[in-house]
Amino acid sequence: MIIQGGMGVGVSNWRLARAVSQLGQLGVVSGTALDQILIRRLQDGDPGGHMRRGLDAFPFSQMAERIWKRYFIPEGKGERMPYELAAAHSKDNSRDLIELCIVSNFVEVFLAREGHENPVGINYLEKVQPPHLPSIYGAMLAGVGYVLMGAGIPLKIPSMLDRFIEHQDAHYILHVSGVQEGDDTTMHFEPHNFMEHHLPPLARPLFLAIVSSNTLAATMLRKANGKVNGLVIETRTAGGHNAPPRGKLHLSDAGEPIYGERDAIDISKLRELDAPFWMAGGYGHPEKLREALAAGAAGVQVGTAFEFTEESGLREDYKRALLAKAAAGKAHVFTDPLASPTGFPFKVVRLEGSNSEHDVYARRPRICDLGFLREPYRTAEGGTGYRCAAEPVSIYLAKGGKEEDTVGRKCICNALMANIGHPQIRNGPRMEKGLVTAGDDLNNISRFLASNRSSYNAADVIAALLAGQPPV
Repeated sequence: MIIQGGMGVGVSNWRLARAVSQLGQLGVVSGTALDQILIRRLQDGDPGGHMRRGLDAFPFSQMAERIWKRYFIPEGKGERMPYELAAAHSKDNSRDLIELCIVSNFVEVFLAREGHENPVGINYLEKVQPPHLPSIYGAMLAGVGYVLMGAGIPLKIPSMLDRFIEHQDAHYILHVSGVQEGDDTTMHFEPHNFMEHHLPPLARPLFLAIVSSNTLAATMLRKANGKVNGLVIETRTAGGHNAPPRGKLHLSDAGEPIYGERDAIDISKLRELDAPFWMAGGYGHPEKLREALAAGAAGVQVGTAFEFTEESGLREDYKRALLAKAAAGKAHVFTDPLASPTGFPFKVVRLEGSNSEHDVYARRPRICDLGFLREPYRTAEGGTGYRCAAEPVSIYLAKGGKEEDTVGRKCICNALMANIGHPQIRNGPRMEKGLVTAGDDLNNISRFLASNRSSYNAADVIAALLAGQPPV
């Protein structure tokens, strides 16, 4: 009945997903930027030896060992030393980067599945397309039970899952701005080129599409190129990226997007689609779960309540500060229409000393060196280039971008890495600041705290949400 939301980057980590799945609900790891997360954990010395354990379980030992030897630092990198980065993704990724995608997704899912027999899911953003093929294959090698995908229209994912069952070649079309007829925008992945020995067929994970409207729900079920096993219906109160309002964008006096009747979800029409669906966005309450079930939903997806659990990957200082604010009723979430380079509204939590504070971010040089949210575009020569509205303005303009699209943009990629305790070091003492995102329900998370406790865990959330529910 409960899907734990796949909050990236690294907030929905293997620890959180494992805790939720062990309790009989669906734990979900975030699949975003797992390649960069793995190598930062290795450069930090692999505390606890968890990455080594995951690498030892990987079926192709030579590939795993190459990554270990390249990135592992026994005592951890120096406090003021920057992380070594993997290359930014592109249409034609190098073999090293493809291997890193396969292995990192395997490791995260393997660790989340360790010690129990219940299914685990992985969540991807359709918008972040270049890593899709090897990432999903790596997750399937680890036996992932569910693949969830939103932030776009993932019509072509189901057939990819079908082909990877038998380790068959697969392809995916990269969305390129300005593409012309005859341009080659197809990404290819051939598992047999990376296999060190024969493997039996893999299990096909169930596929859940994350959508924000009745129209997209119907489109996924009717036009996908394979079986869609269910839908997550995410409303605009959910954290992270939100779907923009339909029609012309209007802002409130506070500067937030205004949503109207056209953006509302008609649950009666969802029932007519005859597919299981879960409601998301503000459903982290037992009465909202009861409401969803009564309306015909299979359950709910909950993110914000799990974001601040002891098991999540969010930095402890951010957890403590925001739990205190929530307990006092003073936590504030702003739906920022400009922050994300994607142009989609992005929920930002007001937190002193982070990139959510304008003056802090304004002093940050515009650097784009991770590039997950870069926009592929057609170059004058007919090739594929990449630009980001948060990179240096002059560079963005030279790539054909518009200056107005750079206003207010933040480097979400580096900020989200800082959120989970892996901030990049710049010029010695300076390090990247975080940018915390959460749903509009943030002020209500303190209800999970017992009277004499300053923290709570995944079991507390599940017990509270299931209060009054009949046993399954």
